[in-house]
Amino acid sequence: MMPQLSFSTSPHRRAVSRLAVRTWLPASPATVFHFFSDPSNLEELTPAWLKFRIETPLPIEMQNGTTISYRLRVHGFPIFWKSEIRDWSPPFEFVDTQLTGPYRYWHHRHCFCESNGGTLVSDEIDYSPLGGRIVDRFFVRRDLRRIFTFRTARLSELFSSREGPLAEEDSLHR
Repeated sequence: MMPQLSFSTSPHRRAVSRLAVRTWLPASPATVFHFFSDPSNLEELTPAWLKFRIETPLPIEMQNGTTISYRLRVHGFPIFWKSEIRDWSPPFEFVDTQLTGPYRYWHHRHCFCESNGGTLVSDEIDYSPLGGRIVDRFFVRRDLRRIFTFRTARLSELFSSREGPLAEEDSLHR
């Protein structure tokens, strides 16, 4: 499944660009939100080439104000990233914002709404990379497109299989 993915100018004054991604999954919003509310699943949704690793000890209780630290590699360069969870509203939405990391500004809103017997996952990422629009156009957009295309394919694999823990979890929320 290819994601519905588009870039535009961000309406936020601190951001340069907005990435909007829409993905439909065949599970209830509660089940999809539950999956996203477990930070350990981030590693499952991140391409191996980023060498993504959560530094914060697991398990992590997600709520407003939770901070999570990660390490990853972008084009071979080690990156430390720390984010804060905001607007925690199960099973509808939450936001992660960058406190420390490779961007001047990063605000990622995750929304989950019932749609056609499943869940429409909507991501809106408003961001401003170091180096501004030129770095965004030539480097950042390409990487974000690859990352979110991988993520959509992986989510599709995980949620299309109606066996195992995701199917069990979904049956509990019906």
